Amino acid sequence: MSNRSTDDTSAALTVRSLDKDTWPAFARLVEANNGVWGGCWCMAFHVKVEKGRAPRQNRAEKEQRVLAGHAHAALVFGGDECLGWCQFGSAAELPEIKSKRRYEKELVTVPDWRITCFFTGKGLRKRGVAHAALGGALAEIARSGGGTVEGYPEETDDRSVSGSFLHTGPMTVFENHGFTRIRPISPHRWVVTRSVAPA
Repeated sequence: MSNRSTDDTSAALTVRSLDKDTWPAFARLVEANNGVWGGCWCMAFHVKVEKGRAPRQNRAEKEQRVLAGHAHAALVFGGDECLGWCQFGSAAELPEIKSKRRYEKELVTVPDWRITCFFTGKGLRKRGVAHAALGGALAEIARSGGGTVEGYPEETDDRSVSGSFLHTGPMTVFENHGFTRIRPISPHRWVVTRSVAPA
């Protein structure tokens, strides 16, 4: 994956897949941000992360999944520096989602792909990172055969929302990429979906 944005606000951004070659840059960003949400290492959508689980365990398991090709993310770079990412994968790869109980209560069809979380490093926001990351994830999904893609973004409704609440992505980013709202699964979180054709 290597995409260059044409948006003026993110013209210098490129997108690469998370793999063995980009793992060091990904790890540097995570380590510079307290392991992301206190040591998650973007593992909480892969497995149920119990209280007291050590950040080093999350790091080791994440690296193992990346090297085995069982963890996917579109990493956004500014030069050689990883600025943030969008995590995606199959429902089997990412079985844990926010508001899962209500989600499953009204579930009709399991999607081919899930977009589960976004992260942008401290001091690097408002540069179009989430937009570039989602575009990169959708491009990679297309190259991998396409299919139905679900996301679970937060609707801000002009509310002032902490960044921790936006880790599943802001609604505007998804809607700008052609996603349609399907149903709410919490007061402000929705299931959104779109179809991606094979590349």
